[in-house]
Amino acid sequence: MNSIRRGPPLRGRGAQENVDHRFTHVSIEDDLETAEDDARYNTEDEIKRTPDTRVTPIRARSIISRNNSPDVGFNLSINPYQGCEHGCIYCFARPTHAYLDLSPGLDFETRIFAKTNAAELLRKELSAPSYRCEPIALGINTDAYQPAERELGITRQLLETCLEFRQPVSLLTKSRLILRDLDLITALAELNLVRVAVSVTTLDNETKRRLEPRTAGPAARLHVIEQMAAAGIPAGVMVAPVIPRITDHEIEDILEAVAARGAHSAGYVLLRLPHEVEPLFRDWLQLYYPDRAAAVVHAMESCYGGKTYRSTYHMRMKGQGIIAEMIAQRFRVARKRLQLDRESRALDTGAFRPPSGPQLDLF
Repeated sequence: MNSIRRGPPLRGRGAQENVDHRFTHVSIEDDLETAEDDARYNTEDEIKRTPDTRVTPIRARSIISRNNSPDVGFNLSINPYQGCEHGCIYCFARPTHAYLDLSPGLDFETRIFAKTNAAELLRKELSAPSYRCEPIALGINTDAYQPAERELGITRQLLETCLEFRQPVSLLTKSRLILRDLDLITALAELNLVRVAVSVTTLDNETKRRLEPRTAGPAARLHVIEQMAAAGIPAGVMVAPVIPRITDHEIEDILEAVAARGAHSAGYVLLRLPHEVEPLFRDWLQLYYPDRAAAVVHAMESCYGGKTYRSTYHMRMKGQGIIAEMIAQRFRVARKRLQLDRESRALDTGAFRPPSGPQLDLF
């Protein structure tokens, strides 16, 4: 891995540089919440150093991905975008950019690929005689409501297709842009065809800016939960990732805040550092938390048997050992106390209705 560039943090970016990836042969519109955030970065040098985002339209060959991992809770998923401008430094999907011969570092959050034919492909795949209906998780590797979605509307088109086919779908986001589609989500909820979860990592604005620079702030995410609950849409919360020595002290506060806004369930995932995410995260620690970087790494190693990450099913999500067990216990107690352990009824797969007749002639 090549080293991370030092100096003032890049404006609105999680990674500070590109890193070589495991397949490397040769080394290699702003979404901050407010104008006040922009004022934090007011030197010409910092602005010049900040790379622009490039969104490239692509024509995908297929859109539904199939998963055989026993610990993720879904079999089918759709990712409308490759790469994610949100810039979350810990994102477990960063290494997927290596398959495009791009860096999991800055490339991942500045080189975005938009699957503009996603809805067309979904219609085709749902219409196939071999398709058997089961819930589809929308936006798992990268957020389906990242900034490019504002103009492109690919996620909205996918939801429209799901409603037409009565295809059940689940959504996980850390963006307030999801409220744009409240009409479609409400219609899906009335038919028991949707489940929504909001990712809440921290309630502290400064920690959020460092961890997830181009995402909605904590207050905006709580507002999303409140609006979903008010519309009668089951709103869950993912406290993810929980980072020892950085965000783990907030577990109870986060759960209390989301319960007060009407959330009905909550889950969590321990920090995961697969492949190139580990060196990126280590450099991020040295940049923002040099005083506790070693303690964070030591805590992670205690959760993964002496390493900062293990890919073993189930263990990779929760870890093991004293620190991992303490986090799990605190979460269980708070979730039960706040009644965030309510079971969600299964989404309706029996209402699925593929089109018949002339519509199939389109394909």
